[in-house]
Formats: sequence, C-alpha cells, structure tokens
Amino acid sequence: MTPALSFPTELLVQAQGVRVAFFDVDGVLTDGGLYFSDRGESLKRFNTLDGHGLVLLQRADIIPVVITGRDSRPLRARLQALGITHAHYGTEDKGPAAAATLRALGLDWPQAAAMGDDWPDLPVLRRCAFACAPPNAHIEVRAAAHHVTQAPGGAGAAREFCDLLLIAAGRYTALLAPPEPQP
Repeated sequence: MTPALSFPTELLVQAQGVRVAFFDVDGVLTDGGLYFSDRGESLKRFNTLDGHGLVLLQRADIIPVVITGRDSRPLRARLQALGITHAHYGTEDKGPAAAATLRALGLDWPQAAAMGDDWPDLPVLRRCAFACAPPNAHIEVRAAAHHVTQAPGGAGAAREFCDLLLIAAGRYTALLAPPEPQP
C-alpha cells in the first residue's frame, strides 16, 4: 500500500528519533475558543481525527504528553478516553513540566517533538528536536516551528503533526495497512 500523504524529506529527517510528543490543548487540540454553559461550566470541542492521531502515536511507541495552562473535566475525560496517561494541567510554565516528564521517561530533548500555538509553548518548542504549530498560532510560535500545519488547531492540525511523526518513525505505512484476514 502506497500512502497518499507525504512530507518534505528535510522535515522527516528533523523528526526522526522522536519518542515523545508534547501537545498544548487550547488552539492545538481545540480551536482555541472558550465555551461556557449557562451554568459557567467549561465546554471543549475536540476533533476525532486529532484523537485518532494520538492513539496512533501510542501504537507506534511515541508517547503523547499534554501540557496545558487550563484544567477541565471535559479535557480530563477526553484524555482518559484516548489512553493518555502523561498530562500536566493548569501549567503556565511549560518548560519545567516538559523537562520533568523527559526525566521521568528517561528521555532527553533530542527525542522530543512539540506542538503549540502561543507564547507559553515557546520554551518547549525551542528545546525540542522538532517543533510544530497550527496556522492559527501566534506569529512568534509559527516562526519558531519547523513545520506549520495546513489544518488549523482543533480541526486536524494535531493529526497532521502525528502523521508526520509516524512517517518519520517509519510506522505510518504499517499502521495504514488493513489487518490481515484471520484464517
């Protein structure tokens, strides 16, 4: 099976060796809008393509880690449903949170990639081997990124990032192939 998706070789080389991928939430896994019910409850809209990308990373032994400045029940429920066990909530100082996660996993910055959209994400994006941003990211974040996705945050940007990492790891084609029929 030949995949329809491809990325420039220099991006794939830059992303080779990634074992952990850091994700912001608002503006990356969501569209960045803040929704509140009439009772003041926080509501989030997540894209299923992005969610499946996070699941595929786990199947390829790339650990997805969420570091977000906010915390909410909908976010925690979504991450639990996706099987994501590494998350930092209510964390504005994201660099130390990412460094602590790397230490806990026995990994280092050259094995890390990150996707973010605003200034609090810059300390992580600047240290990782591969940095990605959605097109709706702040201009300084787009300037720091190795790749700016075609899809906006909350609408497939995270999936595009995941797919790029899967291709760079040599795992995309095997994951895309249909399972062998059972005898």
